[in-house]
Amino acid sequence: MKRSLFLMLTIGLAIACQRVPLTGRKQFIMVDNGQLLSLSAGQYRDVLNKSQVIRSGSDYQMIQRVGNRLRMAMETYLKSNGYGDRINGFRWEFNLIQNDKVVNATCLPGGKVVFYTGILPYTQTESGVATVMGHEISHAIAAHGAERLSESLLANGLLESGQALINDLSPPQKRQANLLLLQAVGLGYQLGLALPHSRTHESEADHLGLIFMALAGYDPQQAVVFWQRMADSGGSKDPEFLSTHPSDERRVRDLQREMPQAMKYYTVPKNFEEDSAIEAVDTLDLPEPEEELVINKEKKLKRPTTSASYKNRIRKVSTQSTPGKHKQKSTAKKRE
Repeated sequence: MKRSLFLMLTIGLAIACQRVPLTGRKQFIMVDNGQLLSLSAGQYRDVLNKSQVIRSGSDYQMIQRVGNRLRMAMETYLKSNGYGDRINGFRWEFNLIQNDKVVNATCLPGGKVVFYTGILPYTQTESGVATVMGHEISHAIAAHGAERLSESLLANGLLESGQALINDLSPPQKRQANLLLLQAVGLGYQLGLALPHSRTHESEADHLGLIFMALAGYDPQQAVVFWQRMADSGGSKDPEFLSTHPSDERRVRDLQREMPQAMKYYTVPKNFEEDSAIEAVDTLDLPEPEEELVINKEKKLKRPTTSASYKNRIRKVSTQSTPGKHKQKSTAKKRE
């Protein structure tokens, strides 16, 4: 009993320890980040070992290109706004798995992104890929996995406390009370914590993903197009209060409401000419995990420490010339 009470007190002290970037929502986190990264690393290895991982081709290049643009934009924002600790221990990797039957993508804690080929017919464009990837990465940035695990520990603590209270009952009463307790805690956790927080997490990932894709130079309005396309393809028709995701109608409505804010972040990356921006990122030697990005063989692009420096560096790369002139300039250098 004392142990359970101590656990509950510890939980109470932990509730207001963290806030989510951009939304400012208070989080209940009682899981050590190192432990979470260790657990997710094992899951990540299992996924890759059991899958056919694509290492080349246009789709693979697109996943790498979008991933690195999002990564640079997010790292710049987080470090410039006091949230650099959110990506401590992250070692970004962007994987494409051959499985046309799986319409899914995910980002495990630590920055391990996995896309399945089955979702590409729905994303259709790079902006569509950026929508999905920005959403999934936002789950990791917002530590939603740690939050769900913490809530599960809370439910277990409540169960232990309840069982301690009924220990003095007679055996028949104890069996019945335990059964009722398990049902009550299970249903209460599912409807009171798990489902609402899962819906909150989904909406929060939509919001953060919208901002991050805008910072990376992708039109956030394309997120609405993607989710409308997903809604038209069908899906679960369960009542929203029994669903872990917001309804399609609510999701699109929320995105449209948040669009004016997202477009403010898009004003600077909007200077990208799409083809020129893609070519600029294509000149990167795509990094192996934990390697530094390289603009060309002569000049390294260091990870920026401020938003302004990042924007200036990107402007220099993306607005030097048109795609055709860019290629001619590179050819001239080689001749010299």
